Amino acid sequence: MRTQTHVVVALLLLIGSADALAETSKCEHLSDVRLPNTTVTTAESVTGGNFTPPYGDSLDKLPGFCRVAGVLKPSSDSYIRFEVWLPLADWNHRYLGVGNGGFAGSIDYRTLAGDLKRGYATAATDTGHEGDAEDASWAFHHPEKVADFGYRALHLTTETAKKLMEAFYGGPAEHSYFDSCSDGGREALMEAQRFPEDFDGILAGAPANFWTSLLAGGVEVAQELYGNPAAYLSGAKAPAIGAAVLKACDAQDGVTDGIVSDPERCHFDPDALLCKGAEGRDCLTAPQVASLKRLYAGSRDAQGRRLFPGYMPGGENGAQGWASWILGPAPGLSYGVGYVENYFRYIVFDDPTWNILTANVDAAKRLADQKTAESLNATNPDLRRFQARGGKLIMYHGWNDPAISPLYAVSYYKQVGAGMGAQDRESFLRLYMVPGMQHCIGGPGPSYFGQLGTTTAKGEKHGIYAALEDWAEKGTAPGEIVATKYVDNDPSKAAAMTRPLCAYPQIAKYKGTGDTNDYRNFTCGVPKE
Repeated sequence: MRTQTHVVVALLLLIGSADALAETSKCEHLSDVRLPNTTVTTAESVTGGNFTPPYGDSLDKLPGFCRVAGVLKPSSDSYIRFEVWLPLADWNHRYLGVGNGGFAGSIDYRTLAGDLKRGYATAATDTGHEGDAEDASWAFHHPEKVADFGYRALHLTTETAKKLMEAFYGGPAEHSYFDSCSDGGREALMEAQRFPEDFDGILAGAPANFWTSLLAGGVEVAQELYGNPAAYLSGAKAPAIGAAVLKACDAQDGVTDGIVSDPERCHFDPDALLCKGAEGRDCLTAPQVASLKRLYAGSRDAQGRRLFPGYMPGGENGAQGWASWILGPAPGLSYGVGYVENYFRYIVFDDPTWNILTANVDAAKRLADQKTAESLNATNPDLRRFQARGGKLIMYHGWNDPAISPLYAVSYYKQVGAGMGAQDRESFLRLYMVPGMQHCIGGPGPSYFGQLGTTTAKGEKHGIYAALEDWAEKGTAPGEIVATKYVDNDPSKAAAMTRPLCAYPQIAKYKGTGDTNDYRNFTCGVPKE
């Protein structure tokens, strides 16, 4: 009996080894797949465990996967790097695309690893150049690279990944999805508008989709904020501004918790901060009050027409609040100014000496539209092709986002309804506005709700991404989503607060009884005007 058992075990080991060898061979043969304008540079089986990517930190606890890397060259000036990671076992028969932030310039290996661990075939691209997210010098006199960054690289990577998946698995993925934020949110809407066949479900966070107007508006805001030293708002003033906003609006939802749940109805008056005597950290001078009012009001051109909406009250304070994105540690050193300067110097004007303080806002906007709107803006509200093929789209935006005004997400959602009709819009599109969240994640409120691979306190199957899959695959329209705030903003620690996210225009309001840190004691409803 022992001998027979040994034989059976040996046979099983041989079969397992043969299967592993077959998968390895199949993976390596992906280098032989011939695709237009595509060169496969790597096709290798990775056994799992630890993997060190070409750059970035080592990744651990990975399942075995087939790694394919290569280059796409749709134009003579294109060099688009991509990676496709295919699970060797336990594939969930879905594809999940990875997006980019800022000006892109790198492959997001950490997100590839996270998607792989969840059973997805996945792919990412650097969008055609290498560099830091705030750097646009790669675009200097390279319009084809701008087109690659704007729309071409992600689409071609998606097509390539699908063909490689089909060659490896012997058939296509059953469903394809995309989940990204910021510039990745712009990429998401670009896909829905321009390439509706690429994805069945799209999760678009904090979309920077009106690129030309967003950054032209940044010129006007910078001139107001930095052009007159007396009007500059130091980051040291942010705590006082944030405290004054909370005093005015925090309790509107029935709970005093450091979160403005309905910023659209927060009527904070910056004049309340006007210094009565000597200037200090706890008050603002008259020119500084005027700057604060401009930040809330938004940017305008010389004719008084709005370029981009203003920032919402409630997110002024915090490590990733206004001090980093808008005010900066000194005049002109904020994240926002960095993006504006790089865009206009290297993509619009092709002039490294371009100066944000002396620029003509209207001329900058005109040239930006002329040269880059077609490649970079994803503002078309006509999503009928995406709707017709059964696509589902969920947008979300933090009400306290200091990088991109959340009001434009609301505006785009309304534009879709105005063009298609509200009933048609609701058949495939939802918008969730997140109280207390800053840019994509983090902030004073609960900001973990299943986006970007995060997990809610209720578990992975109850987040916004899971809701997208249920909608696309089962026809179950999303309702309220539970968002979680963890102790120290660390998902490995206990949940400190949970709140429901409500589909816009609904907001969450306290029922009046029960623990205010428990989502079950809040209800979604349309606010009273």
